[in-house]
Formats: sequence, C-alpha cells, structure tokens
Amino acid sequence: MRKSILALLAAATVLFTSCGGSFNALRAVQGGMYALQALTLSDAQVQDYVHQYITALDAQSTVLPENNSYTKRLRSLTKGLTDVDGIPLNFKVYRENEVNAFACADGSVRVYTGIMDAMTDNELMGVIGHEIGHVALKHTRKQMQQAMLTSAALEGLASASETMATLTDSQLGAIGEAIINSQFSKSQESQADDYGYSFLVGTGRNPWAIVMSFEKLQQLAGGSQAGPVENLFSTHPDTATRIQRMSEKCEHDGYKRPAK
Repeated sequence: MRKSILALLAAATVLFTSCGGSFNALRAVQGGMYALQALTLSDAQVQDYVHQYITALDAQSTVLPENNSYTKRLRSLTKGLTDVDGIPLNFKVYRENEVNAFACADGSVRVYTGIMDAMTDNELMGVIGHEIGHVALKHTRKQMQQAMLTSAALEGLASASETMATLTDSQLGAIGEAIINSQFSKSQESQADDYGYSFLVGTGRNPWAIVMSFEKLQQLAGGSQAGPVENLFSTHPDTATRIQRMSEKCEHDGYKRPAK
C-alpha cells in the first residue's frame, strides 16, 4: 500500500509539472508525504504527542489535589481502573463549572467539577466509560491523524524512523483544537456507547446509568446550564436516538431501570 501511494505521488508530480502554470508540484508532493505520514502514525507517536499536550494543559488548569473531596470521589469510583488495552489510565479533576469530561489517546482522563456536581456516581461512570471507549476503540488516534491532515501546524510531525518530536506551542495548540473540537461519527459514537454499556456491566453497575447520563445531558443542554454543557453535548449528536437504543438494550438484557 505504501509503495502504491508513493507511485501515485510520483506520477502526479510528472503530470502537473508537464501541465505548466503556477502549480507548485514540490509542494503537492510534500503535502502528499505529510498525508502518508499521518496515516501511518504509530500508536506510540500518538500517545507521546497527546501526552505532551495533556501535560501542558494540566499545568494551565486548576487540577484539584488528592485531599480534595472531588478527587477523593473520582479515586473511589475509578479504583482498579489501571489501563485500557495496555494503555495506562490516569485520572484528574479540573475545577471548571463546565459539564464536561474527556479521555485522550495516552490514557489521560480529565473530569470537570461541573459534571461531577450534575451527575450521580453511576451516571458519571457512564460518561467516563463512554469516553474511555473512544480510546480503546482507537477513535482518538484517528482524531490525531485528522488533525495532521488538516493543520499546517502539524505538517511533517510524524517520521518514518518513529523518532518522537518535541511539540512546539503551535503544535500543542493544534492538538488541543483536535481534541476539543472533535466530532466523532455516528458509528463511532454508537461503538463508544456499547463500550460504555459493557464498561458499566463489567464494573458491577446497572447499565441504565449510561441512558440516565444522556438524559441528564439532554436536560442540562435545554436548561439554564446550556452554555456550560454545550461543548460536551455538541460532540454527541442524535442523543434521543441513542437514548432509545441504549434503553432497548437494557430492557433486552433484563436490567431494571433504577428509580433515580
């Protein structure tokens, strides 16, 4: 496959050079090479680059200490969750009113105080399980690849030698944009929902919690907290359809919906 792509790039160079005009063939080939590098980006590279971004983000954010009640609650809920498919997990709480949580390709899971205030323990674990699902299913790797394909700041970041690069400020910003503004496909969201469902069952929780977490997000998005919940909610389209699908799955598997 790699040889085929390179052959096509070489052919394109000859074609566009012969056509003349203002087309910059060298730039086109370089762009093609960046695309090839993005598509062959290794898991180790993705994890390293994202980890550099998360380290910078942690330094800029208000990370609550271990003796804080929010952190103690998260530690209790995630006790025993050490890795996902060999990727070490690490959990931290950000003091932010925004109703948000996210997981990254390097196993970093960040939970905002806003969502912890809004949700019960089981609902919160439903959201966390869903976000971890995006990591386990390699959706976050695809985010990074897409960022490299669309952002000039990330051009040429990958290398065939697997050598890791130290990210510049602009590259850190580009990765941040990719994470924050990511839009997963409907198929990816459904896969992460299923992962979150199994995650809840595997940790001994009623999977109705993922349904109730989506209902809570839907309620918040339409109420006074619409602003703070907008970022998390906007990346998860067709929430009503997903609530119905997960509800039917719970009913099919014989789980009884809790009172609250």
